[in-house]
Amino acid sequence: MPWVNEGGNGGSWKPNPGGPWGQKPSSPPPDFEDFLRRTQDKIKQWLPGGGGGLVGGRGILALALVGVIAWLLAGFYTVKPNEVGLNMIFGRYTGKTGPGLNYNLPYPIGAVEKLEVTDRKATNIGFVMRQDLRSPNAAVQVDLPEESLMLTGDENIADVKFVVIWQIDPVRPEDYAFNIANQRETVKAVAESAMREVIGRSQIQRILTAERQSIESAVQELIQKILNGYKAGILILQVQLQSVDPPEQVIAAFKDVTAAQQDQNRLRNEAEAYANRVVPEARGKAAAIVQEAEGYRLQTVAEATGQASRFTQVYDQYKKAPDVTRQRIYLETMEHVLTGMDKIILDQGDRGQGVVPYLPLGALTARPAEGARK
Repeated sequence: MPWVNEGGNGGSWKPNPGGPWGQKPSSPPPDFEDFLRRTQDKIKQWLPGGGGGLVGGRGILALALVGVIAWLLAGFYTVKPNEVGLNMIFGRYTGKTGPGLNYNLPYPIGAVEKLEVTDRKATNIGFVMRQDLRSPNAAVQVDLPEESLMLTGDENIADVKFVVIWQIDPVRPEDYAFNIANQRETVKAVAESAMREVIGRSQIQRILTAERQSIESAVQELIQKILNGYKAGILILQVQLQSVDPPEQVIAAFKDVTAAQQDQNRLRNEAEAYANRVVPEARGKAAAIVQEAEGYRLQTVAEATGQASRFTQVYDQYKKAPDVTRQRIYLETMEHVLTGMDKIILDQGDRGQGVVPYLPLGALTARPAEGARK
């Protein structure tokens, strides 16, 4: 009850009928004993015998029995088709239950934790999806450079964004519930660490082109291996690379480097194609020249051999009949020299008197040929 001081420092104290701040007194509070008395009367009316057994103890026993039955009935629970129930007694795991109606001792002795073991969960690394303020039904991607920027094996920086799809292991869901805390954060930390390790062993050019699928497989295996070591009770279903790009600050220079490398490869391929075309042609021409030279050599040698053999035969005949052979050689030589030439015969002997001494054989033979052409 508040007190008020009358007369200042030397005055006396007396009860204040109002509140502590001087407000008017309110209605008196309800009497607690009267409330208990009225409650007891109602219980007596509800119990058999008008409450006479309450004093004797049988009513209390019946009330306790009803309470125990109601408490035991509270232990029934239902597990959905996509769930597994984990039963606990005094906080200790005792077993798991499948879909349907199941039973475990209720609180505070027992407890049940239900896990969605068939539902797939996705963890984003390097970005998050947030609601677009301009369009309530749309989501916008927000980059997280502290997660996505990674160092490659050839000392380049890659901006890697990926998604890990996982679920609770239906065989050992108790490991998921009791062995690790903050399961989603654990999956995210392990996935980021595994991706950094795999990217650190690769080269930037292969990461951007041919090794995306192999990187996904390697990261998935590494994440699963680490989580199995933790006995986390988590299955990694898939790792999906969303994007692998150079950092935004150097992407223009990187595109120039990539274009230069592509030009280099193109020019190398063109040079190899030109070499593959020219070298066989040059080799073919060289082989043809060698074969022509070989043929000319054989021809010349054969002609020289024939000339030498002919000279030997002529010499043998000359030894047998020098005059005849000499005359024959002269005639054959003149035949060879005068063949195909215009010839004029002049008769300067005495017997040629009165006969035309001039006979143009070439002109006579040329006219019939021209008449034939006409």
